[in-house]
Amino acid sequence: MKITLGENIPGAVAGILRSRGHDVDTVPEESLGGRDDPTVLSAAIDEGRLLLTLDRGFGDVRAYPPGTHPGIIVMRPDDQLVLTVLTMVEMLVDHH
Repeated sequence: MKITLGENIPGAVAGILRSRGHDVDTVPEESLGGRDDPTVLSAAIDEGRLLLTLDRGFGDVRAYPPGTHPGIIVMRPDDQLVLTVLTMVEMLVDHH
């Protein structure tokens, strides 16, 4: 699967996903850090990538309707500690 990781996703997540065979880019790797949400999503769409993020703004289906992009996963952990986010991503990949 082709995935773009939002700038708020710990870099270690890219390694986990890559080790499981996914094609992963990150917002910082694409020099999109600090750019607005539409710009980030547009870059993901152009490359046919699902966006994985902690940014709630991407959860607004009025702004980002299903079918207009390859997919957006907004994770909402209780905290944004690296270990918490890594655990959530591992669970997501292992179960879906």
